[in-house]
Amino acid sequence: MLFDSSIRKELARSFGATLVVLITVVMTMMLIRTLGQASRGSVAPADVMLVMGFTVLGQLPTILSLSLFITVVGTLSRMYRDSEMVIWFSAGRGLISLLAPLLRFSWPVMLAIAALSLVVWPWANRQIQELKTQYEQRSDVDRIAPGEFQESANGSRVFFIDKDAPDTNAANNVFIATREGQRETVTSAQSARLEIRSGERLVLLHNGQRLETMQDKPGLRISEFAEYGTLISGGPQGGMDAGAIKTRDTWDLARDPQAQSQAELGWRLGTAFAALNFVVLGLAVAIVNPRAHRSTSLALALFAFMVYYNLMTVGQAWIGAGRVGMPPFMLALHGGTLALGLLLVTARHNHWSLRALLPRRGNA
Repeated sequence: MLFDSSIRKELARSFGATLVVLITVVMTMMLIRTLGQASRGSVAPADVMLVMGFTVLGQLPTILSLSLFITVVGTLSRMYRDSEMVIWFSAGRGLISLLAPLLRFSWPVMLAIAALSLVVWPWANRQIQELKTQYEQRSDVDRIAPGEFQESANGSRVFFIDKDAPDTNAANNVFIATREGQRETVTSAQSARLEIRSGERLVLLHNGQRLETMQDKPGLRISEFAEYGTLISGGPQGGMDAGAIKTRDTWDLARDPQAQSQAELGWRLGTAFAALNFVVLGLAVAIVNPRAHRSTSLALALFAFMVYYNLMTVGQAWIGAGRVGMPPFMLALHGGTLALGLLLVTARHNHWSLRALLPRRGNA
């Protein structure tokens, strides 16, 4: 009982500290990335914090897995370095006996990783996609910023206004360039006003001129007007892309036999399975060489984590391309990693070595 409780308390303290550090780092990276998207016009500036929050929420399975792996390796390495493991081993506790308290500590974290991967990950991606779609589908008037050239939703119009009027629906010095097929028009006016007639949004231009050219015909057509009305479309009304793989529910992916759906399903399931493998691998690689640097085990853990996730990414691409099936790849990668980890733990528990396994030569 003392053996289990002492290890789990040490794991809990280390896991909390590691998780806070990793979340802080990821939040900073995601904030910089989201601000870049907002500067490019992909995300509304008012939704930067929401998009960043949903993005970090979607990355929590990876963060929790890495935190769990670092916690196991760091805690056991410290126990080796401070000779606590020697005390436990001399009391009759073998290396395999550590696996039970590690799993008792890790199962809530592994359950949270599975829930985040299978349920929260597609939900967070849907929320991000909805925010981006709403911002992209805003009307042409909503896109106009005073003193800046702005493009319409479908890219057929370019607007410029010099808004110094007190009325929010009015503007001065308006410029509109439009391309429709072979026709190009440039319209300028001293003032403009937004009105709604019969449920449609109209911009009424006052005291301006209109230049019209045809690409397949020579000549320029100039007309002046005292008042000219143009319809402002609301942009494309299509909703979020229902076929986006990352936004689809896990149950829908499980019922879809297409390769892309199976690849995404394999990634989500693999994230949950990887958490278990990291606990076993952490027990296998957590050893301290007195002649080596004290952070060698952590460096090895980070390297193993990157290799594991890169293999998952490569496998997702292979499954999506139809080069390999999802069940065989899952069995080969995750099952093979679990078997390798258990083999290493068993070898260290029984003090196996290559020299002992090699056949000895008899004396001549």
